[in-house]
Amino acid sequence: MRRIESAESDGTAMKRDAANLTTIAAVADKPRSTTNVAEPYKPTEQERSLLESHAARIKRTPLAPRLKAWQQEKVAQVMVDHPSGGHGQVLLMEALGTTDTDFLVGIISQLGNAGAIGQEVDEQALNFLLSVVKGIQPKDQLETMLAAQMAAIHTLTMTYARRLANSKNLREQESSERTLNKLARTFAAQVEALKRYRTGGEQKVTVEHVTVNEGGQAIVGNVSSSTGRAGGSENR
Repeated sequence: MRRIESAESDGTAMKRDAANLTTIAAVADKPRSTTNVAEPYKPTEQERSLLESHAARIKRTPLAPRLKAWQQEKVAQVMVDHPSGGHGQVLLMEALGTTDTDFLVGIISQLGNAGAIGQEVDEQALNFLLSVVKGIQPKDQLETMLAAQMAAIHTLTMTYARRLANSKNLREQESSERTLNKLARTFAAQVEALKRYRTGGEQKVTVEHVTVNEGGQAIVGNVSSSTGRAGGSENR
């Protein structure tokens, strides 16, 4: 009697499972509603204008590949990330204002050392420093060296800004603050040095507004003055 009851309960369970499977299949075959499908985003007029401006900026920016960096037998390896190594090297040299391969290898090595973590070259840090140099768009090797120094000083400035924000005592705070101020002043001086070099040391002054009081006289042209003299002649 027990065996029959067991068989009957097993049969009931099988029928119930079959019914459940039929329900699941019916739900799976039911077409899904399309009311929740998101439509493609349509940028606003202002966004479209900015996107066009960004595309134009990309066209004006010189092509220059990134760099790959890795360790091989505890020796740092760096190469141009381009399908054609030769073409990629030329593009990078053009972006750095040089035709000298030795200069290219040297400046990349120095940038790698500036962004290294211990003895390993940090690929992300190296490409950030390189992007700073490329963004300045140097016209010759001297501008490239100055741009590389600016990139390194900027990185150190941000490092000491973080140290200042996380200083645990007055001594650490004062030390980080002094170093941060020196680095910030150095960076500003580097920017001015680059400007002077690019303009040949000339300083251009533009007069936007001139006011002449009653009885006065406006002077247009180059004016030089020394003690008691104007334009090189003394009023007698």
